[in-house]
Amino acid sequence: FFFTFPLQMLIGLAGYLSGYDGTFPFQKPGDRYEQHNYVGMRGVRLQACFKLFCAFLGSCLVPFAYLTVLELSKSLPAALLTAFILIFDTGCITLSQYILLDPILMFFLMGAVLSMVKCNSCADRPFSASWWLWLSLTGMNLAGATGVKFVGLFVVLLVGLNTIYDLWELLGDLSLSLVMFGKHLLARVLCLILLPLALYTAMFAVHFAVLNKSGPGDGFFSSAFQSQLVGNNLHNVSVPE
Repeated sequence: FFFTFPLQMLIGLAGYLSGYDGTFPFQKPGDRYEQHNYVGMRGVRLQACFKLFCAFLGSCLVPFAYLTVLELSKSLPAALLTAFILIFDTGCITLSQYILLDPILMFFLMGAVLSMVKCNSCADRPFSASWWLWLSLTGMNLAGATGVKFVGLFVVLLVGLNTIYDLWELLGDLSLSLVMFGKHLLARVLCLILLPLALYTAMFAVHFAVLNKSGPGDGFFSSAFQSQLVGNNLHNVSVPE
């Protein structure tokens, strides 16, 4: 595999778990799979008791949207309407049935929005278990969205603006001490900045540990990086001082 973002390896993981041997080149759309086991990319084999991968993540958008709208509007008809719109959305269905990054990206984007909304609903119970849970899940989904594509930075912007608004409201609350405000600030720094950064860094650590062999994409990298790839002509070559 030649990946630019670490969480793209989730597709490779689905293939690995389903028995894909890595021999099919995936050079251009429309190539016949022949005898290659590609089922794990769309969804792993039934014998392995795994559900469809990209399709499963795409299907999660429906309950995510339902819960988000229900939390925001407190209206069951509005939430049901949103869910039905997504269920019968041709674009969403089409994207979710192919081996694409879009279902993974949308899963983390919607997950971040849902977690943010749920965390806001716990504003009257700060530092409770549910408050910490949704705040942490927001940070984890931010790392996931950014780890799939840099388009995920837009949801980082959304959560950032929401956080700034929350902190501004807390700062204007005269009944709240500066010590308590500092705790709110530190909690958000921990869960929405440090946690996503740590997870994103860990993703790249796994990325480089797994994808450590030479391939057709070596030319995109510097000589120093190529020297670390097993099988590359520059691998472990000593450079004269």
